[in-house]
Amino acid sequence: MLTALARTATRRPLTVMLLWGLFLLLGFGLGTGVFARLSDNVPEVPGTESESAARYLEEMDPAGSSVTGVVAGTPVADAGLRAEVERAVADVREVAGVAAVPDPYATPGMIAEDGHALIVPVTLEGGLDDDAEERTLDAAAERIREIDAPDVHVSGGPLLGLQMGERAQQDVQNAELISLPVVLALLLVVFGGLRSALLPLVVAVSGIAGAFLALFLFSEVTDISVYAIQVTTMLGLGLAVDYALLMLVRFREERRTTEDVVEAVHRTVAAAGRTVLFSGLTVAVSLTGLLVFPSVFLRSMGLAVAAVVVIDMLAALTLLPALLVRFGGRIPPAKTPRNGEEGRFFARVARFAARRKVAVLAVTVPVLLVLALPVPGMRIAVGDARQLPADSEARQLQDTVAAHFPPGTGVSPVVVVARPGTDDATADRIRALGPGATTRELPGGGAVIEIRPPGEADGAEATALVERVREVRGDAPVEVTGTAARLVDFREMLAERAPWAALTVLAGIVVLLFAFTGSVLLPLRTVVTTLLSLAAALGVVVWVFQDGHLAGLLGAEGLGALSLTAPPLIVAIAFGLAMDYELFILARMREARLRSGDDQEAVVTGLSRSGRVVTCAALLLAVVFAAFMTGGFSPILQIGLGLTLAVLIDATVVRMLLVPATMALLGRHAWWAPRPLRRAHERFGVREEQPGLPREKVPSGV
Repeated sequence: MLTALARTATRRPLTVMLLWGLFLLLGFGLGTGVFARLSDNVPEVPGTESESAARYLEEMDPAGSSVTGVVAGTPVADAGLRAEVERAVADVREVAGVAAVPDPYATPGMIAEDGHALIVPVTLEGGLDDDAEERTLDAAAERIREIDAPDVHVSGGPLLGLQMGERAQQDVQNAELISLPVVLALLLVVFGGLRSALLPLVVAVSGIAGAFLALFLFSEVTDISVYAIQVTTMLGLGLAVDYALLMLVRFREERRTTEDVVEAVHRTVAAAGRTVLFSGLTVAVSLTGLLVFPSVFLRSMGLAVAAVVVIDMLAALTLLPALLVRFGGRIPPAKTPRNGEEGRFFARVARFAARRKVAVLAVTVPVLLVLALPVPGMRIAVGDARQLPADSEARQLQDTVAAHFPPGTGVSPVVVVARPGTDDATADRIRALGPGATTRELPGGGAVIEIRPPGEADGAEATALVERVREVRGDAPVEVTGTAARLVDFREMLAERAPWAALTVLAGIVVLLFAFTGSVLLPLRTVVTTLLSLAAALGVVVWVFQDGHLAGLLGAEGLGALSLTAPPLIVAIAFGLAMDYELFILARMREARLRSGDDQEAVVTGLSRSGRVVTCAALLLAVVFAAFMTGGFSPILQIGLGLTLAVLIDATVVRMLLVPATMALLGRHAWWAPRPLRRAHERFGVREEQPGLPREKVPSGV
């Protein structure tokens, strides 16, 4: 297959480049339309009680969305301001699609006790389509913002989702402006030439276009989260550079032995292309674990990110070879290493780790475990506007409300849907769970009981209230929904499906790594060392963003919990990236073993030849992830920090120290497989004949 791809790219390079150019235009043209379709309904899980209650409530009592305006910074009793607010309220009531706007001066609780702030809630009509709702929101929000006061902010409801989408687009643009020049500068240092440095960026831009297009296509059939833009773009950019870097380094090596550019490209695709193929497959398989979860958000993220990985892989295997055929003749070959030894630093590190294998394990493993200590105490929450940067309108609105109004103002209530047949005693017991509980009747004999929890909408008190209601109701036809109930159901979904997701991913990874190496022990060793680095990175994220240590350095604050989006995405993506680097190294080790038959020296040779690529790739990925951390959106900060740490820890501590130490500990047993599996691998293993290498004669086991 790889040979066929290489021949296609070398025979018709202009055609391949033209097709990718059209794909690029499509991605940046049609694909960017996804920014208008982003959703912030992350915690919704089909089939859960909270979703069932929400659907029933929507059918029986269809109500429109609501947004909130806040006017502050001056005495609201001022006659001029009052007249202006009343005119604005009257104008908003006349906007098509607005159902109700209460007079804040005549409605209890709308004016702060200090007299320096007031709230203007706006309720929209039910049944509006997306376009009509957006027009109504824009008109109502703009009219409120025209009020002449020091602080006027409008957000909440669907407007919050739109503001998050705008922020996502802005953050992506800023991150690209920051990361691309830095990546180019680093590539110039690595290759020493502009032409070589530009080629990975061409592939990377294709990856970004693919990210936009994949998200747009998925938005036709499912909701796409506001988090998806940053996550898929950062991964698409980073992996594209990784794969292109691996291919270019190999191409320059092949140019040392042949002046024929086409032949060098064929050899590159046959050798490094095989690694890229398996790397893309392993990363994609790592992300398919997200498909096990019924959450629309997790499934759509898994599909979208996996699609981006495949696009990057195809770009590296088709577009880059075509570019190399056209422009590779002017790329100088790699310099011949002095004394015949390539990567002397990495060779010394590998020999040190192999000789001191027990000491290396005794030091590195406890350090990683200490970093992972916060993980068992990890908590997740839906989050609120505090996750946004301080200069965002939604955050300013929440901060203003918190500064002027009592705690709990504006907090989403726990919504209890009592369907027909619920007895009065059960309803009374539920109402008794929270002071100030309100009840309204529904058509058909049902009722809605709303209880405002103390603290935050998704805090410990709110989730405890949800669980208490579900205990008290007994067998009555009562369901609970609202923000806190959705969080409780999301947590239960994660706990129930996580083992199956892990089993799915591990099974796929073990099969792919066996197909790549022919070993049974290497996949198991890889999984264990990868989980160590992953736990360490996740532990630091918990320590920073949940507990608040050093969060201020990143422009964030400790929120007492991680965003529910962060842990599953960090785990899935970081695990896939770790497999990426593992394959880079194993490919060179296996190649050296096939040449020499010396298991121990193959470890040193493999690391010496791949260490520079892995280190550069990790550094480039870290730059990309760090650039996305400049936006200040807490969930993206969490994901960015987690992935940055996971990549750096994995590429240094794990791949440079733990891998050679464990390989030396296993010795020739590292490549062991039972005889039946060994025969199956020899017959069905997916691999390409590598130029210059004899057919495999080294035994696959002991």
